[in-house]
Amino acid sequence: MGGVVQMHFTTVDYVIFALLLVASTGIGLFHAFSGGRQRTTQEFLMADRSMSCLPVSLSLLATFQSAVAILGAPSEVYTFGTQYWFLGCSYFLGLLIPAHVFIPVFYRLRLSSAYEYLELRFNKTVRICGTVTFIFQMVIYMGVVLYAPALALNAVTGIDLWGAVLAMGLVCTLYTALGGLKAVIWTDVFQTVVMFAGQLAVIVVGANQAGGIAEVWRKATNGSRIAGLDLNPDPLERHTFWTLGVGGVFLMLALYGVNQAQVQRYLSSRTEKEAIMSCYIVFPCQQIVLCLGCMMGLVMFARYGEDSPLDKGFVKSNDQMVLYFVMDVFKDLPGLAGLFVACLFSGALSTISSAFNSLATVTMEDLIKPHFPNMTEAKATLLSKGLALVYGLVCLAMAYVASIMGSVLQAAFSIFGMIGGPLLGLFCLGLFFPWANSTGALVGLVAGLAMAFWIGIGSFLLRMSEANAMGALNTTNLPLFDNMTTAVMTTLVSATTAKLRPTGVEALYSLSYMWYSAHNSTVVVVVGLLVSLLTGPMKEKDLMPGTVFPVMGTLLFFLPERYREKLCCVTPLPNPHKAKETQTLPYQRAKKDGNKAAQCKEDTVTEDKETESDRAQTEQEDLEIRMALPSCQLTTHMVQETAL
Repeated sequence: MGGVVQMHFTTVDYVIFALLLVASTGIGLFHAFSGGRQRTTQEFLMADRSMSCLPVSLSLLATFQSAVAILGAPSEVYTFGTQYWFLGCSYFLGLLIPAHVFIPVFYRLRLSSAYEYLELRFNKTVRICGTVTFIFQMVIYMGVVLYAPALALNAVTGIDLWGAVLAMGLVCTLYTALGGLKAVIWTDVFQTVVMFAGQLAVIVVGANQAGGIAEVWRKATNGSRIAGLDLNPDPLERHTFWTLGVGGVFLMLALYGVNQAQVQRYLSSRTEKEAIMSCYIVFPCQQIVLCLGCMMGLVMFARYGEDSPLDKGFVKSNDQMVLYFVMDVFKDLPGLAGLFVACLFSGALSTISSAFNSLATVTMEDLIKPHFPNMTEAKATLLSKGLALVYGLVCLAMAYVASIMGSVLQAAFSIFGMIGGPLLGLFCLGLFFPWANSTGALVGLVAGLAMAFWIGIGSFLLRMSEANAMGALNTTNLPLFDNMTTAVMTTLVSATTAKLRPTGVEALYSLSYMWYSAHNSTVVVVVGLLVSLLTGPMKEKDLMPGTVFPVMGTLLFFLPERYREKLCCVTPLPNPHKAKETQTLPYQRAKKDGNKAAQCKEDTVTEDKETESDRAQTEQEDLEIRMALPSCQLTTHMVQETAL
């Protein structure tokens, strides 16, 4: 086997890469010194709730598509075939449910942080626990997502590792800290276009060199890389239709339903309708991204066949193989390799900027503002910018930590995935089960996290021990990982020899990573409900209006109303038109004593206005009746009114 082969960038490649950084910084500076100049927390953290659905949807897509996913999807398809393509089936429900369940609840409550919901539904302790869990998850993740692609790039092209890390980290910190959410969303739009262009260029040129798309498909078919519909229900199978199409729905819900980075984008929309539309627009875009990743994998197979650069020893891991393939395809076309690297780092930039902004938001809204309610707007905005800057520096520190973690790098990805499922379970417990109380929520979250870490770490150690026993580990340094989802795509596989089906605890450790989110969120819900029933379930009168989605009332429509009342299945969501009217009023968080919800002063004002409006409308209708009736009938009408 030969040593690792390095290919080098041309000057044109470096220029294109530099243009990406300059353009991203320029967009950030434009939003820092235009409009309201980021002088309020509303503008800095929520983009003044003024965004239209198109930039929001492209930003949702960019946050989803990380550099690791850009490298991971083609190598997954090259190695295992197109079974992964069935993940697209999960996108439909994975976006439809957030659009019509999570967005209406969050938008009508006028939240800034997703975890603010947990206080309105349960209490402050649950909110703080949710916030701290999210911060832990994101801080570990963002360093790895910055370092991992830079490491792969360094190995293949020889580009300076820490030069790339520092350039990306500092540029991202600069435009996020100066331009706020508006800058993050618009840079995401630009970076999404770059990502599409980079991947499309590789596919077009690579397919052309391989003899055309028809030839690519023929070679993939002959090489058994075109997978059929696998309906095997075994949850231990890594990829089947059920693991991808059903398990994937829970991954999508954890990402698009309750993740602060995505929720913040919904809440920055001008109206609830535009927020919902952004979910619908992102659906076809995601399908295109999935197709591009899979097609790139097939083009790679058409070029190398079974004789991969990894087997030849030209590269050390599958993620490096994608970069090797790109440099190989573009070796006689200066500039296009730079375009793909710009595409790769666009994925990293969009992910990290979303992490900075969402972390600054939850820290400000959930941990600082509740303790300093009288803080001036100017101070709060300055502190929010400072937090974005601090998290940027923390990201660079975490990238350094990732560099010395070695083989534990994969475990860091796993930790991110482990936490997403329990957080989804916590929100589902509050949204769908009115009788769940705060004690049940806390115990459920702890149980879900414990189960997630047990399975995740146990699975990692089991695979490592199997690999050591064999004396070799066929693995990728970067698991295939769709950005900010709860996925942990470990491609740690033992030799192709058939293994006996694991039993007992080993079977639990062998669960397909696609079921992690569903399994862990179910644990939270089941434990949370049991504890709530044992400690005294919530009553409907104790619930804050609008915090429960009336799905149970819809499902149990056949029960008499008195039974549905006992099960807290009656309370509907607030009317969206009324929610719209109250948008002009400052949203004041309802203060709660334990589980008792106190009504906001604004709610009373709104109700008074509605009562006056109803009274005026009734008087107007009565006047119209009097004008229309003949005198003899008018007397009868007045008598009836008096009797009433």
